[in-house]
Amino acid sequence: MATAETHYTLPLPAFDKPVKLLIVVAPYYKDIADNLVAGARAVGATCGATVDLIEVPGALEVPSAIAMAERLAEYDGYVALGCVIRGETTHYDTVCNDSSRAISLLGLQGACIGNGILTVENRAQAEVRADPAGQNKGGGAAAAALHLVALSRKWAGKTKGIGFRA
Repeated sequence: MATAETHYTLPLPAFDKPVKLLIVVAPYYKDIADNLVAGARAVGATCGATVDLIEVPGALEVPSAIAMAERLAEYDGYVALGCVIRGETTHYDTVCNDSSRAISLLGLQGACIGNGILTVENRAQAEVRADPAGQNKGGGAAAAALHLVALSRKWAGKTKGIGFRA
């Protein structure tokens, strides 16, 4: 069981210039979403980040909103939040797989995204994972985004040149 394991958590990065994060949340399960957002905001505040919040209808719309913000707005990183609880149909698999894949593809294109969309079997699992005093997956997603922002800034402006390496 994962809760019995000891995990290492990277220390939060420090920034010399302000960081602007966008939290994109699907509040379908409002109480769970609110806890995820609270955890993400707290971690952002710890790093001195400015945090904006937008809501979208569901988990499938989270990556679309992030893609629009990446093209049209000025954010350093993104925190994807929501919760998908298994139901009676295969819709659960579609939502989990497609939202995760789209977020991963955006990340591979250079967007600094922390994925905090919970994919769980039941409400009890979601509540424990969303609780800022529990597993704090919203805070973990914000921390992931901040670590990627730090890497992006570390490597910004460096070029590899064109053609063969010397």
